[in-house]
Amino acid sequence: MSTASGERRFDIAVVGVTGIIGEHLLDLLKDREFPVGKVHALDVEAVAGGTVKFGNRDLPVDDLGTFDFSRVQLALFAAGSAVAAAFVAKATAAGCLVVDSSPQFRLEADVPLVIPEVNPEALAGVRVRGIVASPNCSTTLMLMALKPIHDAVGIARINVCTYQSVSGSGRDAIEELGRQTAALLNFKDVEVKVYPKQIAFNVLPQVDVIDDSGCTREELAMLRETRKILGDVSIGVNVTAVRVPVFYGHSAALHIETRKKIGADEARELLENTAGIVVIDRHEDGGYPTAVSDASGEDAVFVGRIRDDISHPCGLNLWVVGDNIRKGMALNAVQIAEQLIRSYL
Repeated sequence: MSTASGERRFDIAVVGVTGIIGEHLLDLLKDREFPVGKVHALDVEAVAGGTVKFGNRDLPVDDLGTFDFSRVQLALFAAGSAVAAAFVAKATAAGCLVVDSSPQFRLEADVPLVIPEVNPEALAGVRVRGIVASPNCSTTLMLMALKPIHDAVGIARINVCTYQSVSGSGRDAIEELGRQTAALLNFKDVEVKVYPKQIAFNVLPQVDVIDDSGCTREELAMLRETRKILGDVSIGVNVTAVRVPVFYGHSAALHIETRKKIGADEARELLENTAGIVVIDRHEDGGYPTAVSDASGEDAVFVGRIRDDISHPCGLNLWVVGDNIRKGMALNAVQIAEQLIRSYL
């Protein structure tokens, strides 16, 4: 649709609006002045019927199961794999383009897996199925920092340990960390429901389900998504994913081996000149970014502790932090949508 001034506007659906990612999607669409005509807030029947905020307006939450997707040109899905599996095909059959934030379609060969700052050219494949997948949040934050280095000298191997906040597991995990922390500070026993062990004041070397190989689903996702996004199946990727008692913001210690030598100073300069990256890298106490102090609530990915790996002639070390919900998930999806309306709608 178009306004009286001729500006194109788009009717969109946001699926999963009562979840953390859905809330952030609505906030970002408003904050970034996305050219929306009508916004349809959708969720599963069990939570439909209430309202959600869109700027200073209250939007009714409609039942996803009965929604007619021919009413919109674009749908942003943020409701998990089961909902995506059940409803994305319905949306695309109605002629609607879909940006899906779940793992459901990420590794399917005919579905683009996109970080707009990293591989925007992959969006050209959207018309095959009408779906664009948004990556795992840890993959997004890591590749934002690695793409300029990969373009400059090539990356042969990535060894990464992630330190992931509980918001990656949803609202129940945030509430559990809060309850456990309060209980321990009052010398009371804690209740463990969301994670296999207590998360408050603890570190859990498990993010998602562990398979027969000993790897978790999260670790394998980062491996496979990295190779797909960078278009290079030869890149070695070794991941250990860890859950830490932080509410918002993921961190990662990256140790990479490049195909050609790049020194810390050159890498720092590359990153300082990369859109979406903020470098905080002073050789002093506190001269580095952290998830809580710097990244939480921010759009940028922050990089510090950039230094040569003294154990390898082509090794480089970096510390990367970002808001896993905002940049890692919601903003990436909105940025994909912005590119879709510019070039594909």
